[in-house]
Amino acid sequence: MAEGEEEDYMGDLSQFLPPEASLPSKKVSNSEPVVSNSTNKRKPLSWQEQRKLKRQQKQVEEDQQTLSNLESAIPQSNIGFKMLKQMGYVPGSTLGKDGSGRAEPVALEIRRGRAGLGKEDSRLEKARKEKETLEIERMKEKELLVEFEHRQKERWKGRRIVVNFHKAEAVLAQLENREVVEEDKEEEEGEKEEEEEEIITEEDLLKILMKLRDEYHYCLFCGCRYESLEALVDNCPGIMEEDH
Repeated sequence: MAEGEEEDYMGDLSQFLPPEASLPSKKVSNSEPVVSNSTNKRKPLSWQEQRKLKRQQKQVEEDQQTLSNLESAIPQSNIGFKMLKQMGYVPGSTLGKDGSGRAEPVALEIRRGRAGLGKEDSRLEKARKEKETLEIERMKEKELLVEFEHRQKERWKGRRIVVNFHKAEAVLAQLENREVVEEDKEEEEGEKEEEEEEIITEEDLLKILMKLRDEYHYCLFCGCRYESLEALVDNCPGIMEEDH
């Protein structure tokens, strides 16, 4: 130490601390999250829950054992099997005098609910109802589609009847040497609504078509006039448009 310099006894505190305290303490980084062990621990089950869980596990094991036993055939040493053989039963054949009975045993349905016999399981009942509802909705959609197609066909058929009727009227007027009065466009637009409401049935169309055929030997859908009624009958496929 240089002369004139005083010794600093407070500079090194380790001289006044015990050896354990003089060790550097570990710093906890702020970036590392502190995880409590209590959050990772599961809440222990109560004795009621443990008992319920054990009972469910036991029921599952019993059901599996029962189903596995059902897969194996009844041994011939069984009393009921011996009685059946004494009455003429042949293994693998059907029951009954005429052999019209069951060949396989009645299926077993394991029920763990408290509902009585005949009461469907709630889950199966819910699935069955959902399936029935879906089938009903599909049937309604099919019926609506068929009804819509039927209406469309009837509407189209009605329009064709009106159009063919007016065509037949025009042809009949020409054959009878009558003048066909052409209406103005304004009058046609003004009377458009009335024409839409005009009701012409298939019977009306049939009458005018038969008049063209009988009196003038003319077929509207063939688009020609035949020499005679016999020629019309021999060459024309039919009276209505569908026949052509």
